[in-house]
Amino acid sequence: MDEDFRKAALDYHRLPRPGKLSIEPTKRMATQRDLGLAYSPGVAAACEAIAADPDAAWDYTARGNLVAVISNGTAVLGLGAIGALASKPVMEGKAVLFKKFAGIDSIDIEVEERDPAKLIEVVAALEPSFGAINLEDIKAPECFEVERVLRERMRIPVFHDDQHGTAIIVAAAVRNGLVLQGKRIEDVRLVNTGGGAAALACLDLLVEMGLRRENITVCDIGGVVHTGRNDLDPYKARYARETSARTLEEVLDGVDIFLGLSAPRVLKAEWLGKLGPKPLVLALANPEPEILPEAVRAVRPDAIVATGRSDYPNQVNNVLCFPFIFRGALDVGATAINEAMKVAAADAIAALARVEASEVVAAAYGGNAPIFGPDYIIPKPFDPRLILEIAPAVARAAMESGIARRPIADFAAYRRELERFVFRSGYLMRPMFEAGRQAPRRVAYAEGEDERTLRAVQTVLDEGIAEPVLIGRRAVIEARAKAMGLRMDFSESVDIIDPTTDTATLAPLIALYQQKVGRRGVPPEAAARRVGTRPTVTAAVLLEAGLVDACLVGGSGNWMRQWHYAYDVIGKREDVGRVYALSAVIIPSGTLFFVDTHLLVEPTAEQIAEMTLLAAAQVQAFAITPKVALLSHSSFGASHAPTARTMRAALELIRARAPGLEVDGEMHADAALIPAIRARAVPESTLTDTANLLVFPNLDAANISFNLLKAAADGLQLGPILLGMKKPIHVLVPSVTARGIVNLTALAVHQANGLREAATT
Repeated sequence: MDEDFRKAALDYHRLPRPGKLSIEPTKRMATQRDLGLAYSPGVAAACEAIAADPDAAWDYTARGNLVAVISNGTAVLGLGAIGALASKPVMEGKAVLFKKFAGIDSIDIEVEERDPAKLIEVVAALEPSFGAINLEDIKAPECFEVERVLRERMRIPVFHDDQHGTAIIVAAAVRNGLVLQGKRIEDVRLVNTGGGAAALACLDLLVEMGLRRENITVCDIGGVVHTGRNDLDPYKARYARETSARTLEEVLDGVDIFLGLSAPRVLKAEWLGKLGPKPLVLALANPEPEILPEAVRAVRPDAIVATGRSDYPNQVNNVLCFPFIFRGALDVGATAINEAMKVAAADAIAALARVEASEVVAAAYGGNAPIFGPDYIIPKPFDPRLILEIAPAVARAAMESGIARRPIADFAAYRRELERFVFRSGYLMRPMFEAGRQAPRRVAYAEGEDERTLRAVQTVLDEGIAEPVLIGRRAVIEARAKAMGLRMDFSESVDIIDPTTDTATLAPLIALYQQKVGRRGVPPEAAARRVGTRPTVTAAVLLEAGLVDACLVGGSGNWMRQWHYAYDVIGKREDVGRVYALSAVIIPSGTLFFVDTHLLVEPTAEQIAEMTLLAAAQVQAFAITPKVALLSHSSFGASHAPTARTMRAALELIRARAPGLEVDGEMHADAALIPAIRARAVPESTLTDTANLLVFPNLDAANISFNLLKAAADGLQLGPILLGMKKPIHVLVPSVTARGIVNLTALAVHQANGLREAATT
C-alpha cells in the first residue's frame, strides 16, 4: 500500500478512539431497580433458570447471538505468522463485519498458542460463553486438526472461515460460471494450484456439489500432487492422482476450471491456449493473482475470470457469506455448520447474482447496476439482500440435517424478522405490506422512466402489494428496465401509459382536468397540454377518473409545484379544513412522527387540533399507539407568547374531540422524549413513556426539527404522507430512494383499501 493509504489506515484505527468495536448494554440501567434486576439480587433468577435448563441460556443471556472470532496469528492475511497480538486488528475487523452485516455480536480473542493441542483446549473451554466459534488465520495443516477436533467436542458451530468461507464463494462462482458457459459440474475438469487449507475446502465442497474427484488435479509448491509423493499430509493426499505429469503446464490440457489459491504469476499467459473452450479462471491469490484478468482476456476472450481483488469484476470475498451463515445457524440453534448448510449458502449466493442488482449495489456503481453475465457471477458484499437469501437457506438446511435445536416454524415470518437488518423501515411498514398483499390495488407512478421508480416497481411486484401503472415513454421504460436486468412483464404485470401515443386513454381526461382547473387561471389549451406533458397531472387525473386506485407523483423538480398540480385535481376531503403533511424518521431508538413538516406555515389552534387527530389516526394505521406531545418553547404554561397560547388551546380541542388519545403539552422537546424530565415538570401528565408523535407550533419548527434529527441521528425518512386528501396520492421528495417509493406504495394501497371499505359500509 502507498504511504498515504497506510497513514489513513492507521488514523482510522486510532481515531477518535483506538480500535473498531465497543460493548453497549441492551437493557436500561437508569434506576436502582434496574441495577437490582441486572445484577444482584435479580440476576440470580436467570442463573437458577440456566442451572436447571442449560438451553435457557439462549433466552436469558446474549449467548445465542454471540460469536467468538479466534486466532493464534499464524497465517494472518498475506502477512504470515505475525503472532496473536498483531492479528488483533484483523480479528476486530471480522467482529465488526458480523455486527454490520448480520446484527451478530462478536468478541475477538487472540490466543498466543501455536501448539494445536493446547489451542484446542483453550477454545473448547470457551463453549459456555458463545453461540458459535469463528476460527481465523490459523495456518495449515494445523487448522484442519484444530477444527476437526473442536467440531467433535463442541455442541456449537465451529467454522474456519479461511477454508469454508472461501469455498462457499468459489462454489457460487463456479455454479454461475458453468451456467453461463453451458457446462455441467459433473462433466468438467479442474486444476488447482496451492493445495492449502482454502483450496482443499473448495475442492471438498465442489465434490459435494457434484464435481468428480477423478476430474481434479492439485498442484502445490512441489508440483503435481501425485500418488508417488511421500511428502503429503493426509488432507492433501486425498487428492493425489496417478499421473506421469509433474508440472502445472503439463496438466492444463482441456481443463475447464483453473482454481488458483497460491502465488502471483503462477499461470502463464502462453499456457492459456491449453485450457478447454469457455474456461473459468479463478485466480484468487492476493494481492496479486496467479494471472491478471487483462492478460486472460487478451488471449482467451471466451474465459470468465474471478479474482480476490475489489478492483476487478467477480471478487471472491468471504464477507459475502460468513455473517449470514452464522446468522442462520444461530437462529435455529445449530450444533454445527455442515456440508448441507455450506451448499445451501453457495446456491443462495449464486441465485442472488442471477437476480437484478439492488439499489444499494447500483449506487456503488454510479447508478449503473451490473447484470448477471461474465463480469457479474457473484453478488457484491454490500448487497443488502444477502442476509434474506443466505440465512433462511442455511437455517432450513440445518433443520433438514437434523442439527437444529430450535427449528423455525414459519419461514415467511423469519424472513420478515431478517428484514430489520436490511430495511430499517421493515417493522414500521409491516402492517401496510401485509394488507397490500391481501388486496393489491392499481397504483400509478408519475415518473415511470425514473430508475428509482423502476426498481421500486420490481419490488412491488415481488411483494405482491400493488398493480403498477407506469407513466412515461414506453420505449424508454422498456429499454431501461432491460438494461437494469429487471424481470417485470410489460404485457401482463405492468401497464404503461405513454402520453405520446395513448391518446385514446388520455383524451377523455382532458375535459375532466379542464373542469378542475378552469377557474384556477389555467386556459383550456394549457390544460390540454398539461395532461400530456406533466406526469403529475396525468397521474392525478387517472386517479380522479377512477382508472387507478392511488398514485405517487413527484420525486424530481420542485415539491410544492408537484403538490399544487396534485391538489388542484384531487382536492381535500369534505370533512377536513385543509391538507397536512406527516413525516416519519426512523432512528435507532424507534420511530418519531412530525406534523406538519411541509404545508401549513402558521397553523391556528383549530388546525393544530385537526392535524394532530389526522396524524394520530395515521400512526395507528402503522399498528403503533400514538403518544402525542404538543411542542413549544414553553413548558406547561410557563409562557404567554402567542404560539404557547395556541398550543394550549389546541390541547383543549384535542382532548374534547378524542378523550382517549394520549396527548399533553405544551412542552419542551426533551420533556416529550424523556419521561423523567416530564415527570419533574408535571407529575400528573397524561402522557406516558416517550412521545412518538410530535406536533409543532409552525412549519419552521417542524421542518427544521425533522431534518436536523434525520441528519444528526442518521435517520431514515418516510413521507411526507399527505393527510386529508380526498384520494390516496403522495408527492415524493427529490431525495426519495427506491425503498422509499415501495413504502409509500404500500401506504397508498392501504389507504385505497380503507376508502373501499368505507364506501361499502
